[in-house]
Amino acid sequence: MSTMKSVRTGGIGTIEVVDVERPAPGPRDVLLRIRACGICGTDVTFLRMGGMPARAHLGGEPVPVPLGHEPAGEIVEVGAEVTGLKAGDRVVVNPQAAPAGIIGCGGKYGGMSEFLLIENAEAGKSVAVFPDTVPFDVASLNEPMAVARHAVNRSGAGPDDRVVVFGAGPIGLGAAIWFKLRGVKHVVVVDVIPSRLETALAVGVDAVVDSATEDVTARLTALHGRAANALGQPRPGTDIYLDAAGAPAVFDTVVANAKWHAKLVMVAVQKKGEIDLGGMLRSELTLVASQGYPTEIFEVTPELVEHQERFARLISHRVPFAEAERAFGLTMTPGAAEKVVVTLDD
Repeated sequence: MSTMKSVRTGGIGTIEVVDVERPAPGPRDVLLRIRACGICGTDVTFLRMGGMPARAHLGGEPVPVPLGHEPAGEIVEVGAEVTGLKAGDRVVVNPQAAPAGIIGCGGKYGGMSEFLLIENAEAGKSVAVFPDTVPFDVASLNEPMAVARHAVNRSGAGPDDRVVVFGAGPIGLGAAIWFKLRGVKHVVVVDVIPSRLETALAVGVDAVVDSATEDVTARLTALHGRAANALGQPRPGTDIYLDAAGAPAVFDTVVANAKWHAKLVMVAVQKKGEIDLGGMLRSELTLVASQGYPTEIFEVTPELVEHQERFARLISHRVPFAEAERAFGLTMTPGAAEKVVVTLDD
């Protein structure tokens, strides 16, 4: 039996690197050698639960979860019935297309492994091919950038809109990039970590606000002009807010600043907090939720290729697979890293 190394949840807050059977592709499958895999906040959630939360809340012990849903790799074996794909193709993956469950999110397989089986492999559905001009670490951003793209698509933003993104993590900065590539006139990023705001400027946003030291209302009014809510109370002229932070303070700030008919797109996983429904009423604020990437998973791939240098700036740490424990530790430590990608070489 051939084996491979794979990362899964260990005890609460820890990972295990285990030897598991290397999967063999069937006639409709392909086998990938993983070259890079990003770490996501969802991985951190599983780690903090010590495994699959669904089992934990039933009173049983958490079940270990194979981790990694942001992989990029190279096809090394192709089933006899597979068409349109060949050995040597460099591909990104749609983790939600796996018959055995979402890759790295409770399914049988995780992308933080030396090899990954893609069942019922189909170009444009389960994988997408990208050129060898794109490094694997940048290609691994495909999945989170699809999340960010869906949020931007949900916003309906147009060229004349003035947009604010709260949270300069990978999703927030990815959304900011997509807004600018969409032709949006003015995009502001708000965060409390100066290094993140520097990255925001580097990827092309128009302005940044450090909400730990600056008056957000005053800055947005200076940047986006003066408007009003439905009662005529003064408000910044911001048209669209996007919450990629998930902190209750962000929601409160948006409601307090929203002009008449402003829009809030919620892409971050929200932490518990009270909602000022009266404030929403006074601005007729539209709340738009954004989850996953119903159509965007490979919609983003050509533009990720075209603008790879811009997206590459989102990666703060590249950590070899042999140091996976350090990689996950960085991600779990607030402020220690922005985007961590684990790399796997020969």
